Amino acid sequence: MRHRKSFNHLGRTSAHRKAMLSNMACSLIMHKRIETTTAKAKALKRYIEPLITRSKDDSTHSRRVAFSYLQDKEAVTELFREVSSKVADRPGGYTRIIRLGNRLGDNADMCLMELVDFNENLLAEKAAAKKSTSRRRRGASKKKAEEEVAEEQAVVETAVEEATATESPEAATEGTEAIAEEPEEAKEEEPSKDDDKKES
Repeated sequence: MRHRKSFNHLGRTSAHRKAMLSNMACSLIMHKRIETTTAKAKALKRYIEPLITRSKDDSTHSRRVAFSYLQDKEAVTELFREVSSKVADRPGGYTRIIRLGNRLGDNADMCLMELVDFNENLLAEKAAAKKSTSRRRRGASKKKAEEEVAEEQAVVETAVEEATATESPEAATEGTEAIAEEPEEAKEEEPSKDDDKKES
């Protein structure tokens, strides 16, 4: 009975399955991408991602554990030298599965499995997309407009201060006298309310 055995047995005995997953993991580490069936790729994802996480801690114990899974010294060296430095900032999700369609012989669902940080084309596209777009918070444009208005006012005030400083003292006094005389002339021109009442 296979009660509560949730993982995919892949139609193989446990020894055959472990050997196959070990070989596939070594191939993925060495070549950075492999073509396989989707079922095998999903099983390999659960097998290799904990090993890549363990490779971030480069200790003797971690290397021995990785070797017990991979059984290949070159693959272990590649994992701890090249792969671990690339995935240092990534908190998980080191592999990507890309569907390719069905195989001609037996109609099996095929896919391309690759390490995410080693696909240069997708990394370049993401970098270009990040540069072109920019996030803005709501109300940021209003704040920007207010800042621009404040800057303009400061520029105008400084210009006025410079203009008053450069004018001669006589011109400044003449300007103030003209301003003082204008209200009196305006008062003389306006008819008084008492005159209007008398006329009516």
